[in-house]
Amino acid sequence: MIGTIVNTIAIIVGTFLGAFLHRGIKENYKIALYDVLGLASLAIGLNACISNFPKSNYPVLFIVALTVGTVIGTWLDIDGRFHRLVDSRSKSGGRLADGLSTATLLYCIGPLSMLGPVIAALKGDHTFLFTNATLDFVSSTIFASTYGLGMILAAPVLFLWQGMFYMVARLSSQAVSDQLMAELLIVGGLMITASGFNLLSVKKLKTLDMLPALLVPVVWFVIKSFV
Repeated sequence: MIGTIVNTIAIIVGTFLGAFLHRGIKENYKIALYDVLGLASLAIGLNACISNFPKSNYPVLFIVALTVGTVIGTWLDIDGRFHRLVDSRSKSGGRLADGLSTATLLYCIGPLSMLGPVIAALKGDHTFLFTNATLDFVSSTIFASTYGLGMILAAPVLFLWQGMFYMVARLSSQAVSDQLMAELLIVGGLMITASGFNLLSVKKLKTLDMLPALLVPVVWFVIKSFV
């Protein structure tokens, strides 16, 4: 799990650095950096979708997943509950909740963050995770420069997320198949794209309400394995 540990530390260090530089970065530079981060999110998200479409054997599964998942997420009010929880414990109001929701998706839902632990577990290759750590270090510095030290809460979420993929892959190399990973990356890629729109202030999308969509492909493949 050395790759995941390095990735987690990178976020923690980047967050402390960003929080330290908080007052030293002028607002116009922050806006410019967020525009860049938003564009990067769009590129990462769309690339995850487009590159995995040819690998999908179920072309409409991602539509079903996003539809069903978003309905469930909206019914559970995941986004609202998360914002209220963070708001009650933070002096920065909804700003920290917005930052955490966007950062968590960007850190966790992506090819490097999802494939990295699997490859590390099966082949002992940490290249993907080290690359992801570099990207997350830059992103966490930018996020913390705007939202503050509270952004460090995203680090344990990343650790648990990647740890889950790592342990599942170690316990059963067949549990995380290439087909399932492709479907997860298509759905996750669209969620990262949605975060990019949020960062660019193009449209406010409740990305946290979309999170249950990631469970739909998993449930589908479990059902399929018994049929």
